[in-house]
Amino acid sequence: MSGTRKLGRTTDQRKAMLRQMVTDFLDKGKMETTFTRAKEIQPLAEKMITLGKKDTLAARRQALEFITREDVVTKIFKELAPKYASREGGYTRVTRTGPRRGDAAEMAVIELV
Repeated sequence: MSGTRKLGRTTDQRKAMLRQMVTDFLDKGKMETTFTRAKEIQPLAEKMITLGKKDTLAARRQALEFITREDVVTKIFKELAPKYASREGGYTRVTRTGPRRGDAAEMAVIELV
């Protein structure tokens, strides 16, 4: 678990939320969320892509521990990892989009580079 932000949730709720957000992000490739959540998702998603670059059974099992859907793990190992094989890191980008209407939370878009 990376970061120290609590995001207004208990530990088990926070872990479940981050697991689901990372799964959805890696499935779609782009996601709009609050800036603080995007900053929490970023290192977790990059770790999953790095596991995909190892392409071993142990790495696949580690990814399956965190990612909630098996088809997303397959996508990481078959599509995303070969795409980023030459990169040393920095697979994601967080871009601020401005305040959200209603509660003025700082919004951001996180996307695969």
